[in-house]
Amino acid sequence: MTGIDGGEGGAIGGEPLLLGVRHHGPGSARAVRAALDAARPRVVLIEGPPEADALIPLAADADMRPPVALLAHAVDEPGRSAFWPLAEFSPEWVAMRWALEQEIPARFIDWPATHSLVWGRDAEAEGAGSSDGTEDADPIDVRVDPLAVLAETAGYDDPERWWEDVVEHRGGGTGDVFGPFLALEEAMGALRETYGHGGHDKDLVREAYMRLQVRAAQREFGAGVAVVCGAWHVPALRQKASVAADRALVKGLPKVKADMTWVPWTHRRLSRVSGYGAGIDSPGWYGHLFAAPDRPIERWMTKVAGLLRAEDRLVSSAHVIEAVRLAETLAAMRGRPLAGLSETTDAVRAVMCEGSDVPLSLVHDRLVVGDVLGEVPQGAPAVPLQRDLDRVQRRLRLKPEALERELELDLRKEIDAGRSRLLHRLRLLGVAWGEPVASRGSTGTFRETWRLRWEPELAVRVAEAGVWGTTVPAAATARAEADAVGAPSLADVTALAERCLLADLPDALPVVMQVLADRAALDTDVGHLAQALPALVRSLRYGDVRGTDTHALTEVAEGLAERIFVGLPPACAALDADAAEEIRRHVDAVHGAVGLLGDAAAAGGASVPATDGAERTPGGSLRARWHSVLRVLCGRESVPGVIRGRAVRLLLDDGELGQDEAARLMGLVLSPGTPPADAAAWIEGFVGGGAGGGMLLVHDERLLGLVDTWLTGVPADAFTDVLPLLRRTFSAYEAGVRRTLGELVRRGPGEGSGGRQAGGGAGLPGFAADLDAARADAVLPVVRLLLGLDDVPGHRGADDNDLAGVGR
Repeated sequence: MTGIDGGEGGAIGGEPLLLGVRHHGPGSARAVRAALDAARPRVVLIEGPPEADALIPLAADADMRPPVALLAHAVDEPGRSAFWPLAEFSPEWVAMRWALEQEIPARFIDWPATHSLVWGRDAEAEGAGSSDGTEDADPIDVRVDPLAVLAETAGYDDPERWWEDVVEHRGGGTGDVFGPFLALEEAMGALRETYGHGGHDKDLVREAYMRLQVRAAQREFGAGVAVVCGAWHVPALRQKASVAADRALVKGLPKVKADMTWVPWTHRRLSRVSGYGAGIDSPGWYGHLFAAPDRPIERWMTKVAGLLRAEDRLVSSAHVIEAVRLAETLAAMRGRPLAGLSETTDAVRAVMCEGSDVPLSLVHDRLVVGDVLGEVPQGAPAVPLQRDLDRVQRRLRLKPEALERELELDLRKEIDAGRSRLLHRLRLLGVAWGEPVASRGSTGTFRETWRLRWEPELAVRVAEAGVWGTTVPAAATARAEADAVGAPSLADVTALAERCLLADLPDALPVVMQVLADRAALDTDVGHLAQALPALVRSLRYGDVRGTDTHALTEVAEGLAERIFVGLPPACAALDADAAEEIRRHVDAVHGAVGLLGDAAAAGGASVPATDGAERTPGGSLRARWHSVLRVLCGRESVPGVIRGRAVRLLLDDGELGQDEAARLMGLVLSPGTPPADAAAWIEGFVGGGAGGGMLLVHDERLLGLVDTWLTGVPADAFTDVLPLLRRTFSAYEAGVRRTLGELVRRGPGEGSGGRQAGGGAGLPGFAADLDAARADAVLPVVRLLLGLDDVPGHRGADDNDLAGVGR
């Protein structure tokens, strides 16, 4: 091989030793170590950004555990960033560690990140700084995967299988350690002769810079320079080019101030499916091949068996033995030197998974790809915000993990409350480490459920958020204030106020509340006000659990509600079907918000000054005003039927409207003089929308009879017009409710056993005209147990007669 003389120990001669590799290839990594052991160079040059030279010693730190990545980001624009991932089986990592072990210099020689971060600002940042030379390619670029071209030339349809056969499965033996590099250099030389630089002018600049760095190392160290780089670049580094020509190529490049650090990486992000174009399909498999000291197939099958057993599948040692035999047999039948991933996968599917791809997908996700998350020592450079985040994570015992998991938080516990505050603050900063999900247990405000998963890109988000402050609370506060000023709508400001309360940012609330008050005073759109109120009122529910002051929030919410009360009736006139349905949803939301707001205000026990200077009790006054608005809505003919029907239903549910009056209003709407489409819309508003309307019809036969009589009288030509509305209304009911309604309609109203009184339940299974006292008394012991009345010391408790009276 050029650059090697026949001297003792394979000493390097005048030419540099060029070791072309496949990035993230365990075979290349083993070959690099063998070649370096044989050549014993005086300096190792590695493809990568030279700004990271000062970070190389950290690779020897005991707390550094691959996979990791070099992260470069523009100081003034942290979102412009690039990663250089390295796994334990990456040749660059092996070369770096070898140099540190031998106590010889190791340097990066690719073009600086200060240039790559601004080269082609329209290109993807990650591709611009990729360490393997496989940036996003133009359609004419056939070197997107040079291995695919070589594999196709060799008669393979899968580049991964070709690479395994040619490189990964080569025996160690006593052969020429430089042989693989000679072969790859020759192959890449042929490709470069045919395709040139593949249409990427960037490669010409990169390779010119690398040649300059190699020459500088030769001047400094003389003979004994080893270069570890992507095999694609070896022919370009080998060619003779003048220093002047190379300097001309790299002169005048755009630049930006950049920072560099180590960040944790994951096996999943090394795979192609994650979007990293230079990745590999099976990082977990390659990591196993690199780490296994012997018998890799047997050890792999043992890992698979352990995983499946942990998932309660019956896998024995006999399965392992048979799977190994099958994999070796498949390799022999396919003419492969050793069993590869395809053979082991087929064997696992047939023997351990019984032909099913369901457990096999688990093996692929957990082992073939893997969820390994690397670690970086505390001494690695980082922005102040990252340092503060690390401290908070350690204090709260909330360690980042690559594997997705759910975290249940009880906000009554201090540590869980702290975790909740941290996760909400990070979401405000755009660092989506956790995502709130519906709790499978209690739905109270004291419990939260989060789905956590740490992705390497979050390190970039933290660096971006560093412009807002040096600590998580300070940065979140500054970001919230800026977002409030720039919020596009009133609803966005109210949602931001809720998030500030969840994140416990009292310093941000004055600014947010001032913006909210100003926006609410100027916004005259009732839809916007109604959309903003629920989020604002929900925020009040967190005051008790989180100990936050929501007095200012209460005043703004009450003012917002009053404006909705005034503006809602005029806004409901002359609406089409879509607009009417939207207002109906707003009416539902405002109704729930008024109930919560009234409860919160009543719990406070204080009177709030009204706009006219008088004092009023918020809870009852707001509810009374809202009920008067609903009465106006249900009585105006200009209001669409779906809104009128919902107003009647809400008044009925709150006890502000008797059943007789509700039946009268329904009878008027369902009279022959009302167009069928309007009547159907009224019914949808009254019993639709998932508000328990089905049970209302079950328990009140008068209402069901009115609907039935109206429906049977709809003319045939109009029936097809109202059918979609009716189907949408009744399809939302539970199956049991639909079945009971169908039974009532089939039997006919009033034809139950013994007759049925209006509004009664006689004739229905489980219902009677009067309360069955004996059956009711039977549940009293259980009620006492649930309420804990027998366990409270000194508590007189209610006797059974008291409880029975309440129940009746």
